Amino acid sequence: MRIEHVAMYVKDMEAARDFFVKYFNAKTSEKYHNFRSGFSSYFLTFDDGSRLEIMQRPTMTDPPKSSYRTGFHHIAICVGNGNSVDAVTQRLADDGYLIVNGARWTGDGMYASVVADHEGNEIEIVAEAYEKK
Repeated sequence: MRIEHVAMYVKDMEAARDFFVKYFNAKTSEKYHNFRSGFSSYFLTFDDGSRLEIMQRPTMTDPPKSSYRTGFHHIAICVGNGNSVDAVTQRLADDGYLIVNGARWTGDGMYASVVADHEGNEIEIVAEAYEKK
């Protein structure tokens, strides 16, 4: 078995789409829009075939995003080796994104950083498992 896709609601679908395309080379589907319900979405496909659906509807709410709450916490995207983690993290920092945790070795042996996207969602940028930089 495998996870087919993960979905998340966002306030600005075009900005979310552009973020994942620009920094993580996602390929985007055409925008789907249901005129009756107002629901819209894009499917973003990454190099390994994994997919993220970003969605929007007029009746969404947007409560504050506390780091320590129930529910999904972050998305982790593997960008290759440790040098790639450093490069993507620096590019995001240069473009003004909040770096929550700079690149470092985690307690479970991953080389990773964490950035907050334009809506405060945390994205973990990781190297291949156990790859030594």
